[in-house]
Amino acid sequence: MFEIVFLGTSASAPSVYRSLPAQAILAGEHRFLIDCGEGTQRQILRSGIGFKRMNRILLTHAHLDHILGLGGLMSTFARWENIEEIEIYGGEATLNRVQALLFGVVLDFERLPVKIHLIDLKPGRFFDSKDFTVDAFPVSHRGPGNFGFIFQQKVHRPFLSDKAAALGVPAGPERGQLVRGESITLNDGRVITPEMVLGDDVPGVKLVHIGDIGRTHNVRDHIAGADALVIESTFLHDDADAAQAFGHLTARQAGILAAETGVKTLILTHVSRRYRERDIVAEVRSVFPDSYVARDMDHFVLHRGRPVEKKQATYQEER
Repeated sequence: MFEIVFLGTSASAPSVYRSLPAQAILAGEHRFLIDCGEGTQRQILRSGIGFKRMNRILLTHAHLDHILGLGGLMSTFARWENIEEIEIYGGEATLNRVQALLFGVVLDFERLPVKIHLIDLKPGRFFDSKDFTVDAFPVSHRGPGNFGFIFQQKVHRPFLSDKAAALGVPAGPERGQLVRGESITLNDGRVITPEMVLGDDVPGVKLVHIGDIGRTHNVRDHIAGADALVIESTFLHDDADAAQAFGHLTARQAGILAAETGVKTLILTHVSRRYRERDIVAEVRSVFPDSYVARDMDHFVLHRGRPVEKKQATYQEER
């Protein structure tokens, strides 16, 4: 299962209702922050998810609206939060800018109580846990070193309890051994193998996240079949020429991309304050009905074998 909490959904500059780009991906005990626009640390507090285990930050590209919040966030981590190490992933140009921001302006490197690792992203897998993987792939936007991310749940084989019971497998640790792929020997000497009690492979959930993007020809294979695609839609289609000039997508283009690549649910973000939300919704749903335009604090859940669920947005209010 993956959860996505939208901390900031505006494009380039904040609006009255939208903060700058940042999303939290929650996956069991693991947490990832994708992008860190100005004001992200306050948005994390408002969301209620807190800073605990928020120790991996993935940056889509080097533009300031996606990284400027790192200074305040790292300063807070260094002073108040019980986080020993932070990993910040990004392309070379992005990390050069982060290095200048953090160590040239914000932090005193010699007295820093938290270890900050700047990790140069390359296309391919950079995270692998027992339940899921995360891969990076190149994205076309203005400047070098832009990346999208694939969160892929691993294939699961369900344990067939009825079949196990019929074979005389007792309830208890023996069943856990079979789930882990180990054979067991029953008291009567019979050997039970995993193949005898496990069902067919059930594909895992696939979540694809793309930040700013101008051309989509080189990302279609990475997007294909995603349960959810998070992608920008900075412009409406009447302004398609401006979108192309600045390396962005229109809502219509994002919807067509989702339809042509077999995406199940599309979630748009990076929303310009020049447009009304309802106009963006109407444009994208005219070509791809299963679409959302994310708002700050929106919370989506991806379960294996189930449609994407939008939860009631929650946030901390002053008392």
